[in-house]
Parts: sequence; structure tokens; C-alpha cells
Amino acid sequence: MGVTAVVDGHAVAVGAPARLTDDALERVAELEESGRTAVLVVVDGAPAGLLGIADRLRPDAAATVAALATLTGTAPALLTGDNPRAAAHLAAEAGIDDVRAGLLPQDKLAAVQEMESAGRKVLVVGDGVNDAPALAAAHTGVAMGRAGSDLALETADAVIVRDELAAVPATIALSRRARGLVVQNLVIAGVFIAGLVVWDLAGDLPLPLGVAGHEGSTVLVGLNGLRLLRETAWQKAAAEGSA
Repeated sequence: MGVTAVVDGHAVAVGAPARLTDDALERVAELEESGRTAVLVVVDGAPAGLLGIADRLRPDAAATVAALATLTGTAPALLTGDNPRAAAHLAAEAGIDDVRAGLLPQDKLAAVQEMESAGRKVLVVGDGVNDAPALAAAHTGVAMGRAGSDLALETADAVIVRDELAAVPATIALSRRARGLVVQNLVIAGVFIAGLVVWDLAGDLPLPLGVAGHEGSTVLVGLNGLRLLRETAWQKAAAEGSA
């Protein structure tokens, strides 16, 4: 069983169904067929109830999956500990074809390592304790801050504090814009320095002008980088992520 506690003097255990009667097994199959995960409640060693638990798909899940596929050029995969039927039902609603269900934390880790060994750059988005090993092993681990566990938040490379899946593709788009600005700044600084060096070697570069040119390039690079702090930068990234 998964979790055991003492309630009013009775030992209560909750977890995945193990030994059940044929009738109960049929009920488990019905629950899983409808996209639910069956959870057995045992009181003092005897089965007392069967719960059907289902994850509720977020309204923006399907759009986020499509946006990530467009941004990365690769369809996202679902790694989950849920039973295969429930996972397939949820994945179909979200538009995910690659579903790997019934995974323990070490299985999620192995799946990430398998993708990386194939030469892929892997980004993992998760919020639970079971996601922590996969978040740590991925090239980039992203934790959903509001609902995320402490372990997931500590392990991830980035934390999205907004409780919105749409923020994931927007963050990817914004990070790409940041990388582009870094390249621009390197080019700007390189051109200024190279020009000053050539001027000094080919002629007579006045010291004040050299200092002004060097510091001017630094100011220009700083101002160029500050563009990412504008509200319009996030709006453009969100638009790219939802395109």
C-alpha cells in the first residue's frame, strides 16, 4: 500500500489496488477505462472502499502542448506515474501522443537519460516530488511554483511563479530573445573595441576619445540588454509562445 495511518484506533491504508476480488477488479478496470486512477482504501487489513481519482486538465494545456511543439520542433512527451489508461485518456485531451505511464521517479529519470543519450536537449516541466530526479537530470528543469513541491522548486533550473501553463512557452521564447541579445551585445562590443584598436595602430587615437569609445560601447550594451525588462518584451514572448 502507499500511505498508512491510524484513524480512531483503526489502521487505514490507501494505495494502489493489489489483492481484490474479481468484482472489485472489474470495477478497477471500469474506473481506469474511464480515465481514472483506482485507489484502494483498506481498514484493519480489509478492503473498505475503492476511489476513482482523475486529473483535471487545465484549460490551456492543449494550447501549451501545441505551442511547445511549434517552438521546439518536437512533440512533448508525458511521463507520469498514473495507470496507462488514465494517462492515455489525459494525453489524448492534451494532444500528446508519446505517453509513458506507471513510472516511478527512477523510471522518469531513465526516460530523460534515454532522450539525452539520443542527442536531444531535454526540458522537463514538473511540480511534484516524483519529478525531482527528472528535473535534475534534464538540460533544463522547470518547476511550476505555486503548486510545486519544495524539492521540485529546489531542484529545477527555473521556477515559473505564475500558475499558468502558457507561461512555459513564453519563457522559452523570452530566453531565446535573451540569448539573441547576448550575441548582439558581443558583436557591438567587439566592433567598438576592434575599431578603437585599429584606429590606435593605424594612427593616433586620443586617450579621451579611446576612453569615451570604450565606455560608450559598455553603455550601449547595457541599454540594449535593458530592453528585456520592458513589459512589451514579455508580451512579444507570450505572443511568440502562443503562435
